[in-house]
Amino acid sequence: MATTPAPPTAPPPKPTWDPRRPEPPFPWLRPTIRIRLTLLYGGMFLIAGILLLSIIYLFAAHALNVGSDLPFKITKGEVVSDTCNFPASATTTANELNDALSACVNEQRQQALNNLLSRSLLALLGLAVIAFAFGYAMAGRVLSPLGRITRTARAVAGSDLSRRIELDGPDDELKELADTFDDMLERLQRAFTAQQRFVGNASHELRTPLAINRTLLEVHLSDPGAPVELQQLGKTLLATNERSEQLVEGLLLLARSDNQIVERKPVDLAEVASQAADQVHTEAEAKGVEIRGERAPAIVQGNGVLLERIALNLVQNAVRYNIPEGGWVEVTTQAQHGQAVLVVTNTGPVVPAYEIDNLFEPFTRLRTERTGSDKGVGLGLSIARSVARAHGGHITAQPREGGGLVMRVMLPV
Repeated sequence: MATTPAPPTAPPPKPTWDPRRPEPPFPWLRPTIRIRLTLLYGGMFLIAGILLLSIIYLFAAHALNVGSDLPFKITKGEVVSDTCNFPASATTTANELNDALSACVNEQRQQALNNLLSRSLLALLGLAVIAFAFGYAMAGRVLSPLGRITRTARAVAGSDLSRRIELDGPDDELKELADTFDDMLERLQRAFTAQQRFVGNASHELRTPLAINRTLLEVHLSDPGAPVELQQLGKTLLATNERSEQLVEGLLLLARSDNQIVERKPVDLAEVASQAADQVHTEAEAKGVEIRGERAPAIVQGNGVLLERIALNLVQNAVRYNIPEGGWVEVTTQAQHGQAVLVVTNTGPVVPAYEIDNLFEPFTRLRTERTGSDKGVGLGLSIARSVARAHGGHITAQPREGGGLVMRVMLPV
């Protein structure tokens, strides 16, 4: 049998920037960050050094009294000074006079040096403060594009893929990084848009034939003249079709919930948990399981439908995986430490601690690795974990002493 060739797939979108862009003819003339910082701080310290030398020179000239008269003079064999003490006796020898002159000059020099040192230290301290302030301001100005890139990355982390940096300025490393980041965001946005479009199309294409099959089976089963064998076969096919519908719904919800929730509204976790308990009430009565627990108000920002799915999946699992007689499920909600907490506790079989992590994997159940159970399609806990992550929270499971599990969902308020 000849096989039909697969349709050619569209090539991936061509990037708007060329990573193999050739180097400019004079790379050393490019205003890189290294050159800019070198010129900036080199010029800053050069100016500071010139200013410091000028101030020291002025202080030294002022301290040494350049161009002024000497502090002493010789009159008729005597040396008269207002700052130094010279012997006034007429019998003073030349050696004694020379020693007195040397002592006076040395004293004046020492005072000048001390004055220069003290004033230079004060000037250095002031220049250091100015230099650090100027350097801090200039470094913030030069590195401000990094802050812009960081803020954009944080906005993108909240699933706002429409944000762009659009950095202006010289063609340096920071602008190249910003442009590359913008191109990456553009491709990511196209990829997520294509994924959402695929999920929507798959939702329609998969649901429609299953809905048609269910309608046809229900019509045939409603015929009272149909043979018993045909009715039994129809019921089996109807159950299989219903299971396929649950699987498709679960897969589509799992795909949607892996993304962050953009549109958020106030949702009372207590109301969501109560609605989930009401939906499972009939099934719990049929299995002899009691649903109880106090639910205090706990308001969160999120999607009410997805949050209800978390509570519904946890309560359904707690009812279905329970003990045959005298079982119970406790559903509680509360707000504590800035978080809304949903706790679902149930009686049931003993769960080994090493199997807890595996329960959150798709199509995995306790001691059953794939589908084949009438209790579900194995996606309940996977969907609950994905929805919790999409709301910025997390879900944990702990074995309960005596059997069963304690499921705890924590969401930011």
